[in-house]
Amino acid sequence: MRAVLSAYGRALRSQVRGKMLLLSIVPTVLSLLLWAAILYFSWDPAFNYVQGQFFEHELYRYSSSWLATLGLEAVKNIIVPLAMILALVPLMILTAMIFIGVAAMPAIVRHVGGQHYPQLEMKKGGSLAGSVGVALGGFCVFALIWLVTLPLYAFPPAALALQVLLWGWLTARVMAYDALSDYASPEELHALRREHRWRLIAIGIVSGAAGAIPGVVWLAGAAISIVLFPFLAAISIWLYVLIFIFTGLWFQYYCLEALAKQRAA
Repeated sequence: MRAVLSAYGRALRSQVRGKMLLLSIVPTVLSLLLWAAILYFSWDPAFNYVQGQFFEHELYRYSSSWLATLGLEAVKNIIVPLAMILALVPLMILTAMIFIGVAAMPAIVRHVGGQHYPQLEMKKGGSLAGSVGVALGGFCVFALIWLVTLPLYAFPPAALALQVLLWGWLTARVMAYDALSDYASPEELHALRREHRWRLIAIGIVSGAAGAIPGVVWLAGAAISIVLFPFLAAISIWLYVLIFIFTGLWFQYYCLEALAKQRAA
């Protein structure tokens, strides 16, 4: 795990530089514009639809009884927007990840590779289409498990543990591909992801623990006031972007070091 910790320290030093902090602006603005447009045109119809489903299937009665058993009677008054927020989180994760891949990861690759691995040959084993495909495939699995396990939010420790594990798997899958796509050949990319699978997942799980923070902000937006929801949503998007940038740096340092050592051997 020494290589994992070394990459963590190097990523942390890079993260606090002004260039990396400025790098978070473009993906944040793009995400905010996208979600502002989506929610502006679709929130009311979506709310009415979900509320209609609650009435039609007597979900209010079941959820009220369930929440009363858990001592959460106050939450029953905001159960519909809370359910909508929980369903939106995976979509926010996907858009933040795609914008980071398009707008930030090229700069991260140039920063890490250009400054620390200038002699490492770029073999272009990956592609933008491959990156999007990996992200979409991982997201489909992520979203399915997320939706199926939403009832676990009645037991916060279990929900938090599941979210961290899901983040760990998803970030390891996507970020490792992006970190190696410019420098590794297709054979090297496949071999490194397989050989370092558990260390990559360990990096993803630590990042997943940080990735749970914006989800808490979303829940606070529903629990405190629906009026504050847009502001808390903006904060959560910015947190996602910062976390993804740091995660991208961490994976980039680790993966390029592993690639350099493999070629040297």
